[in-house]
Amino acid sequence: MRRNKAIVILILFIWFVISFVTNILGPIMPAIIENYQLSLTMAAFLPFSFFLAYGIMSAPAGAMIEKFGEKSSMLLAFGLNLAGSFLFALFPVYWVALLSLFVIGIGMAMLQVIINPLMREAGGEENFAFYSVMGQLVFGAASFVSPYVFSYLMGELTNYTGGGNVVIHTLSQLIPAQLPWSSLYWLFTLVFIIVIAIVALTRLPKVEYKEDEKAGAFKTYMELLKDKKVILFFLGIMAYVGTEQGLANWMSKFLSTYHNIDPEGAGASSVAWFWGLMSIGCLLGLVLLKLMDSRVVLRIFTTASILSVLIALFGNAEMSLIAFPACGFFISVMFSIIFSLALNSVKNHHGAFSGILCSGIFGGALVPLIIGSLGDVFGLKLAMMFLLVTLGYIMSISVWAKPLVNNKVVSVKELLKGIKN
Repeated sequence: MRRNKAIVILILFIWFVISFVTNILGPIMPAIIENYQLSLTMAAFLPFSFFLAYGIMSAPAGAMIEKFGEKSSMLLAFGLNLAGSFLFALFPVYWVALLSLFVIGIGMAMLQVIINPLMREAGGEENFAFYSVMGQLVFGAASFVSPYVFSYLMGELTNYTGGGNVVIHTLSQLIPAQLPWSSLYWLFTLVFIIVIAIVALTRLPKVEYKEDEKAGAFKTYMELLKDKKVILFFLGIMAYVGTEQGLANWMSKFLSTYHNIDPEGAGASSVAWFWGLMSIGCLLGLVLLKLMDSRVVLRIFTTASILSVLIALFGNAEMSLIAFPACGFFISVMFSIIFSLALNSVKNHHGAFSGILCSGIFGGALVPLIIGSLGDVFGLKLAMMFLLVTLGYIMSISVWAKPLVNNKVVSVKELLKGIKN
């Protein structure tokens, strides 16, 4: 197929939308808790609903897409996103939020399964690694921007009395005055309408799925699940996503509770830098993985992550404001390393194995819920120490992983020569 840069740009835009919507819960969590008068456990059911959908849908999404095609599946996914965001925009109450996030989560899980094979087809396999990195950077950029959008809307719409621009004034007419953050879901609704229109008018390429992208039969999944390594790496993905979401969802509330830091200002900024530094960490990780065994890189970054979590939890306000975002930098390489170690540890059925691993995104539902439940009993500071358990498990992977194929390493001189070329 002739390479299509317009499709590549569309896919990068979709990555931006996915990230912008997916990672907004962290900045708004303190406001949700205050407005709905929620316990930490009840608040944790919000990310639980979202990532539960990911865990359920990641594996079957591949089979659905292979059957119905990329465009139809993408339109269905964005249709679900639109329905979920519009439902909550109309009825911004807690129980509707749970249903809304579950529906949006299903749509997002489908999109993430569609995106990578489509990018490979549109951009060319020879450019796939480059565009994958671009996708990660765009993903991080959206997560960096979204907390600042939240801060802006909160600043403009809290106690709004008029005089704002046309967007702010319109939003003020659509939302309950006491829930200015709910304006985000009207914004999401508009974005999803625009994306659906663009996708509907765009001719997407037919993707020829490679062996490691195919979903696999039920029998294949059962065969893989009998392998101890498959279960251990699945738990590794759960541990990583749980760590990521446990930090992102609770750091602003922690800073507000223990250091009286404004969740709409410095708290939101900390979440933004958490995601921003994660993107920067990904770039450094790419370099280090050319120079060192991936298990060594994982060990170094996990050690730094544990130290950062301890400083964030037990340091003063200034230290916490630095350490929480630093956690994003240090955990940045974990997902890709765990995923690659997993796939390199089995001889075949990589497509089905990928589906099982992606279901481990359920960790993003479970760990924040565990932290919230423990927080109601012991306080959020002690509860967030549960992250040491998940990071400890990730550290263990760097010890027991025995891939059939190790990542190729080169000397610094060879790396510099390759970059120059």
